[in-house]
Amino acid sequence: MSSSSPSGSGGDLSERRGIPAAKFIQDVETYLSQSGFDSNSALAFHQERLQQYKVVEMKLLAQQRDLQAKIPDIEKCLEVVATLEARKGTGESLLADFEVSEGIYSRACIEDTDSVCLWLGANVMLEYSCEEATALLKNNLENAKASLEVLVTDLQFLRDQVTVTQVTIARIYNYDVHQRRVKQVTPTAVAAADS
Repeated sequence: MSSSSPSGSGGDLSERRGIPAAKFIQDVETYLSQSGFDSNSALAFHQERLQQYKVVEMKLLAQQRDLQAKIPDIEKCLEVVATLEARKGTGESLLADFEVSEGIYSRACIEDTDSVCLWLGANVMLEYSCEEATALLKNNLENAKASLEVLVTDLQFLRDQVTVTQVTIARIYNYDVHQRRVKQVTPTAVAAADS
């Protein structure tokens, strides 16, 4: 988020993984005088920041969905490799249905095997020994779970910033409404006192 931030009522803005922290504004009048903004400019700034938070939230939610879909796939692959390792040396063949393309399956008879092919993505498939495949898949599973935990923490932080920003917008708006009413009441009170 590259827009300049007006200074609030003390302290520096902190951030979490590139997401700037929203500053709670205790005293709107002091904030406006220190930042040099009028109410409309401050509202525009905070509404823009709120939109930026929403964009980041959409990106993080998409990453979360991807990871939540990826983890069961990795676990399924680990189960298949474990099944192949368990059947190794028994002389039993394994009858399996596997997905060739979306919605298209094929049946295969798998004899004793010392290796498996793993789809790494980007049109890359590599052959690994069962032990290497298990180690790689376990590592990928741990990394995916750790990434998901970080993502959940980032989303919680972001939701807190959205809430603080919404409260700030409401406080600035209410201050502006109050100031306008005071300006309207003052001329009518002066006119009534003159007559």
